[in-house]
Amino acid sequence: MEAEKAKEQALSEARKRAMEATKPQGELLEFIVEEGDTIFIDELEAAKIWQKFPRQKGREWRKYYRLVHNFSKAYPYALVAKKLVIEADSTIAADKLKGAKREKYISQVQEELFEVFEGQMRKLTVSQGALIMKLIDREVGKSSYNIIKGYKSGVTANFWQGIAKVFGSDLKAPYDPEGEDEMTEELVKLWEAGEFEGLYYSLFWKWPPTVDIPSKYL
Repeated sequence: MEAEKAKEQALSEARKRAMEATKPQGELLEFIVEEGDTIFIDELEAAKIWQKFPRQKGREWRKYYRLVHNFSKAYPYALVAKKLVIEADSTIAADKLKGAKREKYISQVQEELFEVFEGQMRKLTVSQGALIMKLIDREVGKSSYNIIKGYKSGVTANFWQGIAKVFGSDLKAPYDPEGEDEMTEELVKLWEAGEFEGLYYSLFWKWPPTVDIPSKYL
């Protein structure tokens, strides 16, 4: 018995030493050597299984389906806007851009964005465009109107506000996570938790549409 215990203790200590000696570096997996066999050790994330929900009927369900679909199209652009505003503010502050240099930089950014995104944005519906405005307010902390006003001028902002009004949108509309935008906020939380795709699949029996955004803007 004592011999067996001594053997088990020696084996346990050998495992510990092997574990310490084989801690992962880069992409290498941990492993132990037990009685001549190499055993690799890794952790796998729990698999998620999504159920296909039967198609529901009624005005409220149709509204929810429409919101989930529009959100899948709109939220990626709001995240792009957040990144761009942060980058623009950082560049303007770091390079101390003022006057003509500041205007030139903002115009260059604007031209680049129009070249990359104009074609895609024209394919969005009015509802999806309005949702983007709301989500930008959430992500950036200020309305699209105030973003435009801050980078350009009140005249420019008022012009685009007028265009938005024609299409039933409002650049000044604030994001209200505890009011009319409560369901949208729930979708944001699911997105952040990596569970939005599962919800979309459960509702529509297919994965969300791919939004083609160049990697430099992600």
